[in-house]
Amino acid sequence: MGEARSKIEHVTGSLLKPEIASELLQVFLAKGALATTAIEGNTLSEEDARLLLDGRLFLPPSQEYLAREIQNIIDACNGIKDELVAGVARPLSPELLADYNRAILRDLELEDHVVPGEISERGVVVGRYLAAPRQDCAYLLDRFCDWLNGSDFVPPSPEWRTPYAVLKAIAAHLYLAWIHPYGDGNGRTARLIELRILIEAGVPTPSTHLLSNHYNQTRSEYYRQLDLSSKANDGVVPFFEYALRGFVDGLREQLALIREQQVNDRWEQFIYQSFGGTKSASLTRQRQLALELSKEPGPVDRKSMRLLSDELVSMYQGRTGKTLARDINQLLKRGLIRKVPGGFVPVREQLEAFRPVVADSC
Repeated sequence: MGEARSKIEHVTGSLLKPEIASELLQVFLAKGALATTAIEGNTLSEEDARLLLDGRLFLPPSQEYLAREIQNIIDACNGIKDELVAGVARPLSPELLADYNRAILRDLELEDHVVPGEISERGVVVGRYLAAPRQDCAYLLDRFCDWLNGSDFVPPSPEWRTPYAVLKAIAAHLYLAWIHPYGDGNGRTARLIELRILIEAGVPTPSTHLLSNHYNQTRSEYYRQLDLSSKANDGVVPFFEYALRGFVDGLREQLALIREQQVNDRWEQFIYQSFGGTKSASLTRQRQLALELSKEPGPVDRKSMRLLSDELVSMYQGRTGKTLARDINQLLKRGLIRKVPGGFVPVREQLEAFRPVVADSC
């Protein structure tokens, strides 16, 4: 829990270019929406989900329902966020949960016994777990909402706000999965409540999708933990541990991606600072070469350098290999690149001011 709180604070305090931040928001929204539906059988890919967000996904009629499932989650997530930001969100209640379920199932073809937002009259089995008796569901939903709105999850001090919210989100997911009141979309409804609780507590929007990603990536373990959680007196503890481990792993990956973007941004600034406000054609060309090399995932050989972008192709047009060789030597002298097997790479590590100097142990 301590690591989760710390990493959430790091994500919250991250500085990124607006366009990069917007891109990461889209990436994690697509991942979260896809994960929420994929765990229940949606077969579209992450790339499909991104295309859907961009309005560029076109599917044959027989597969359009898959896009609708994801779009419903995207719309519901954005709706929850917008209501909380505007301060008009209703408190958790059975009526609100029913509305979430209706939003999830909107415009989908459902089995005859499924009525969106209404308690199913049929008994429900989740994996090997038999859900609550149908006649008890209304009472259990009332108790469930009273519990979440009550004092059990009120943090004793501000620094406990995030840990309590994470625990509350996981508990809400687990208990609604146990009750399983609706004919369809129970898991998706549980994940919407989870997301709402995390956003409400100030968890950054990209991080609110990490639990859904974890459940989907480990779905067999998710169903196993869900089954075990109802069979032992301490069954909720292993489920909490399972969910928290995945949440923290997701935060680590998220921070690594954010750090990579920050390093790239700072490295680009460093290159510009190294060359100053030059108007020299040769220095401008060398600066552009350093910038283009920095965009490559691995070493670039000498022959490929002048082809890295249309701008470089234009800059080296009509020039001999000697010009490229001189430019490379200048970048080597400035310490901006180094030679490795396979070509040349940027020397970004010089930005790591406090990198440990102790040799790695064998």
